[in-house]
Amino acid sequence: MFANDTEHGLLFTAVLVNTMDGEALPDTAALDALAREWGWTGRRERTQAELEAVRALRPKLRRFWELDEDGIVRLANGLLREGGALPQLVKHDEWGYHIHATPSEAPLAIRMSVESAMAFVDLVRGGELARLRICEFEGCDNVVIDLSKNHSKRFCDSGCGNRAAVAAYRARKRRVLSGKKAKK
Repeated sequence: MFANDTEHGLLFTAVLVNTMDGEALPDTAALDALAREWGWTGRRERTQAELEAVRALRPKLRRFWELDEDGIVRLANGLLREGGALPQLVKHDEWGYHIHATPSEAPLAIRMSVESAMAFVDLVRGGELARLRICEFEGCDNVVIDLSKNHSKRFCDSGCGNRAAVAAYRARKRRVLSGKKAKK
């Protein structure tokens, strides 16, 4: 459906935005782990300032889920301008050719911002904004990027799907039990 780097960028953006809930980026070690897990290469300062810059990026990126198409375009274009984006094909590690729009020595928050914007550019160009959702589990407002073929993803990746299934199972059990009591 999308190029690998686009899907990776969309999924990473959702994960980063969802770290706002309960402050899942408490320190530089957590940012380091996130960067390793998602394969961020290039310059890393591993400082409190870098952590604060990445934390400050999250509410901006959250807006991708809150805006209409024109707003998303303005946000993406703004992030690309702010980051001095100059898209180029690169190849490294296990990745084949893909697009990097900032140099590897750019600050991490700038690279994250621009890579997210580039992914959303492809989402807009593909007419796929319906893939942006908010988790349907009651009380959760995490963002969801639905990359399923049938557009069926309803819950975030924080366990809400499991919680919803358990709640539905328990509700069914209660109905069955209350039906048996009513017959007696």
